[in-house]
Amino acid sequence: MLLSIVIPAKNEAASIGKVVSAAREAWPDAEVIVVDDGSSDNTGEVAAEAGASLVTHPESLGNGAAVKAGARVAQGDIIAFMDGDGQHDPKELDGLLQKLDEGYDMAVGARDSGSHANVGRLFANGFYNGVASFLTGRRIPDLTSGFRVARARLFKEFLYLLPNGFSYPTTITMAFLRSGYPVTFEPIKAAKRVGKSHIRPIHDGVRFFVIIFKIATLYSPLKIFLPISALFFLTGAAYYGYTYATEGRFTNMSMLVFSASVIVFLIGLISEQITSLTYSKR
Repeated sequence: MLLSIVIPAKNEAASIGKVVSAAREAWPDAEVIVVDDGSSDNTGEVAAEAGASLVTHPESLGNGAAVKAGARVAQGDIIAFMDGDGQHDPKELDGLLQKLDEGYDMAVGARDSGSHANVGRLFANGFYNGVASFLTGRRIPDLTSGFRVARARLFKEFLYLLPNGFSYPTTITMAFLRSGYPVTFEPIKAAKRVGKSHIRPIHDGVRFFVIIFKIATLYSPLKIFLPISALFFLTGAAYYGYTYATEGRFTNMSMLVFSASVIVFLIGLISEQITSLTYSKR
């Protein structure tokens, strides 16, 4: 089967040449595709000189958009994804590809704690992993890893779901799990990136919280909405008990909290049905 290696890159001129050369050396028969996402340096030129097939965006559309563009033009039966900043070793794709031979549809390179850029990123990713593990009922050691391989036919089923930003790994992982496609996580060691990260802590911190809710809606919304609804209901019941004992009446505040409980539950129920319909069409 033909392997396509997709490498999204933005302003990675300092590292992309070595990344492409290493990928071609490790996998000489593979198709290596670099998607230049509106770089202001000569990333595309360096990648092409190193032997990669080049897809160029005239402006930056986001990491997820670059991944989708690469997947669309990939000709391989299997698509591998890796970063263009020098963190990933193409030779480690071998272990992931072996997992596909064992019957998995996606294999993800799970980074150890020492492979994260800083403590903040480590904490955020750990929180994502915990939420995803709760929703899916299985341990997910690295939800946001960009180093992975997947069967092209299945990956392309979900291109319409993938965001243009940095949360594509989260989305595609949860989509595969929700659809019942077997996914495995294999430990890898990621090197320190070359150059400056494109992550902006304050701006992207807000976006990361949005990702948490997106994780829920992609997999099982009711698992998030039901506990919130129960919390509102118990709060309303406790407050009603207090006001009845002290004032002998049912207050408007208790009614408001009870109403919020019902509304949150119904929103979760509708979201659950929409999610089920979305995946039943696949």
